Amino acid sequence: MKNEASSSNSKEESLVVDCGRRRSSCGYCKSAGRTSISHGLWAHSITVNDYQDLLDRGWRRSGCFLYKPEMERTCCPSYTIRLKASDFVPSKEQRRVYRRMQRFLDGTLEVGKPMELADDPNASKHTGSSVNDLVSSSSGNESLSCGTKRENKAEEFMNHLSNQIDKVVHAYTESGEFPSGIQLPKAAVKMVSHAKRKLSVQGSEDLLYSSNIAFQIAATLRRTRSAERDVQQLRTSKHSAEEVDLCPKSIAEKLAASLNQLANIPELSIRACNGHINFYSTAKCGSSGKDDQVVSLPEESGSRNQSSSTKKSSEHCQGQKRKLEIRMKRSTFDPEEYALYKCYQIKVHNDTPDRVTESSYKRFLVDTPLFFVSPSTDGMVPPCGFGSFHQQYIIDGKLVAVGVVDVLPRCLSSKYLFWDPDYAFLSLGKYSALQEIGWVKENQAHCSSLQYYYMGYYIHSCRKMIYKAAYYPSELLCPLRYQWVACHIARPLLDKRKYAVLSDFASLQDGESSQSCIPESAMELQHDENGLEDSNDVLMGEDEQMIEIESESSDEELEPETSVLGSAAIDGGDVTNVLVGLRGSRLRYKDLQRAFGPSERNYLETQLHSYQRVVGVELSERMVYSLG
Repeated sequence: MKNEASSSNSKEESLVVDCGRRRSSCGYCKSAGRTSISHGLWAHSITVNDYQDLLDRGWRRSGCFLYKPEMERTCCPSYTIRLKASDFVPSKEQRRVYRRMQRFLDGTLEVGKPMELADDPNASKHTGSSVNDLVSSSSGNESLSCGTKRENKAEEFMNHLSNQIDKVVHAYTESGEFPSGIQLPKAAVKMVSHAKRKLSVQGSEDLLYSSNIAFQIAATLRRTRSAERDVQQLRTSKHSAEEVDLCPKSIAEKLAASLNQLANIPELSIRACNGHINFYSTAKCGSSGKDDQVVSLPEESGSRNQSSSTKKSSEHCQGQKRKLEIRMKRSTFDPEEYALYKCYQIKVHNDTPDRVTESSYKRFLVDTPLFFVSPSTDGMVPPCGFGSFHQQYIIDGKLVAVGVVDVLPRCLSSKYLFWDPDYAFLSLGKYSALQEIGWVKENQAHCSSLQYYYMGYYIHSCRKMIYKAAYYPSELLCPLRYQWVACHIARPLLDKRKYAVLSDFASLQDGESSQSCIPESAMELQHDENGLEDSNDVLMGEDEQMIEIESESSDEELEPETSVLGSAAIDGGDVTNVLVGLRGSRLRYKDLQRAFGPSERNYLETQLHSYQRVVGVELSERMVYSLG
């Protein structure tokens, strides 16, 4: 497959093949059946304007395959999310990520210090190696192996604690202590860095882990209560959100009390503290300076030696300045990028080497149907042009991350990012997002229409995807009317149901919220931002990754939409002006329909109605619907 659509033709056109409905297993909720449902198109070529309009109707691409979730049917509805770059308000955590990178480049960041890893929840989970490897010599490989094993054990233990909390929350929901019918957030337990640990009054217990789930549950219940009042759909019941104590402190105390009975972990004492659920070590320690203590891990003594070695290495590199280069290049195969991608998939996503092939990488992240549009000086096209690009992050000549993006007339669309696991402590996912937002701002001077940053899909029912709303003020696309709705307005409704016509709810909120200040729900999300990206430092484009994986499995099924379409969808549109491609010719369907017999015509018109429904009337008359 070619890397990008050929622009040698005198006329650029979008040429697509309708793949119909696609059913597959879901990579988000991990359902056993084929519950993920979307509509697919194979794009031989597509103009940047047509693809921009498809994005604004809920479409995305994986290589040359375009897909749009069927929001009313699919198990995990996926809402297109975007941010107007000029309005972006960075959170405290986002500013911290930027400052950490600046300190690293200036040489003032102690990169070997374990607290830098523990302080970053993403790094603690997915650093496939020790940061020591950045600054040490031949001894780095030994500490790398030890650190990786130890981090895996710590990760398993934190997942176990998170699951225990979820069981308690579920039990309270079943018993009626928490309202039923509300999707409560999943717990995330994080390791506490030494700098943030506090000894208990008795001085015999050390704080190791903590969870802020009580704050998130309280916020969800408050939003639900607000939604019930505003939408006026639910009657007050015995277990309504009104009657639940919404104080995080009381929720944490209730959960901690049950956890002490359920968890039965002799090495830990579980207590609530100001709304947090804290896990303390009950073992007496001779020194409070152990940054890397993990309960029940046999590598404890070895990791202490690693800590000492790391400290020496960090002192050695203190003051060393580094140079960061960010290069935007057109989407082509690069062996160095592929090597980095393979390392990332194996170490971060635990893929087996046989799955990370060069051909699958090309199909997923290199091949593109987009026509390239050359830069211009008339204020219509940015200096890089329009099309598909790889944005390389290079530190002192070493490639450490690659962002795969599409630059379109109204936006930069972030597709995927892969990075060197040795640099996980820099939170490159968040840093690259900040850079991409900044890129949009800078290039508005060259292309006035380029104003938005598209982050892929927001899946409210999937905890690892909701962090995207922390980029404030983001908007979600209404799946029915294709209007943009402020994320902080949409979230209370999505707490109650997975699929919602967001524009209806937004109309009830008109005039009630001021844009001059950050709403409470957005502030809560930014406050809890550290706990949201609990399975990857960046998940921009993880949805596209899953499309690629599923399309290679036998668990997928492509089917035409025939009897499943409602009569309104079939009878509601006029398909006579749909542009059809047949044997090299381009004709309107009205000029072609007499060439088919009655049964063929009925079948084709059913397909055309389905196609027009998912792409819209305007695009159906502009793009070429290929019949071969």
